[in-house]
Amino acid sequence: MSADAADEARAVRSGEELDIAAVDAWLKQALPALQGTPQVTQYAGGASNWTYRLQYANDDLILRRPPAGTKAKSAHDMGREFRIQQALKPVFPLVPEMRAYCADASVIGAEFYAMQRLAGIVPRKNLPRGIALPPERVRLLCTNVLDTLVALHRVDHHAAGLAGIGKGTGYAQRQIEGWSKRYRDARTWNVPRGDRIMRWLAANLPAQERICVTHNDFRFDNVVLDPVDPTRVVGVLDWELATLGDPLMDLGNTLAYWVEAGDDFMAQGMRRQPTHLPGMLSRREVVDYYCGKMDFDARDFTFHEVYGLFRLSAIAQQIYYRYHHGQTRNPAFKRFWLFVNYLHWRCRRAIARQGSVR
Repeated sequence: MSADAADEARAVRSGEELDIAAVDAWLKQALPALQGTPQVTQYAGGASNWTYRLQYANDDLILRRPPAGTKAKSAHDMGREFRIQQALKPVFPLVPEMRAYCADASVIGAEFYAMQRLAGIVPRKNLPRGIALPPERVRLLCTNVLDTLVALHRVDHHAAGLAGIGKGTGYAQRQIEGWSKRYRDARTWNVPRGDRIMRWLAANLPAQERICVTHNDFRFDNVVLDPVDPTRVVGVLDWELATLGDPLMDLGNTLAYWVEAGDDFMAQGMRRQPTHLPGMLSRREVVDYYCGKMDFDARDFTFHEVYGLFRLSAIAQQIYYRYHHGQTRNPAFKRFWLFVNYLHWRCRRAIARQGSVR
């Protein structure tokens, strides 16, 4: 299986072109061994930061930069993402090797960093053509991915020098307040106000607080699989939102993207990863499996479920806001407002299942 087909590097989208000459000149100062002029393609899977592949004669790099347009003040911090991965690499080897960071926005109009490309399969909406796994192998892939999240959550962040990447204590409250504000700030006329959901989350914060290194965007399409054995994880990508946080909230974020084979047509329309395949664990089975590995109580996951869904709605709305105001022309974002409405319906349904709303 070709890694190119697997990770969907394609022609650069209109309006998202790189200044190749400027990038090349800067990189060759930072990495003098680079040879030739890079062939540049862009990854199609991302909806936030813009990610490019730069193929040099003697090296294969990934460049990440923020999108154009309005963004949250603390979002898209390339320097932070670069430094977190540098610090994690010795204790969590699945992080790519960082190569160079450019803080000078004048080079291409934004900060950016370059890292070593991990060759392998990125499982997006479907597994690449030519890869057909029987249910027992799909289950192994699923549990291997979940075991990767468990391994991250078990990292000793003090020993790794990562105690400063987040505030830790008070994480849940900050997340609810922060995502509520981001949603309100990005709201357009065609999505719900969401006040009931935000009030419920604020009133149902977990009584017990656990703190660990969290990825906060852990999905199948942010892992890299071994092209020889597609059940084995060889890398984890996209550390933009990593911090010190609650591991069950991290799992809630993961499950917000988890579309099962029996889910409704709106969920199927949102699916970005192959969680529908025969052999994949259900969302309930994921919670039970993860909590069993971490020795957590898995009986009531409602807060974390609602949080993950609401947070995803805020992310989708921020992206749609950029499209709505002409800050991006990517047609994939045109109907994100429909998904925001759907995610809020899922939140309200989960809250009603639990019982009375405070």
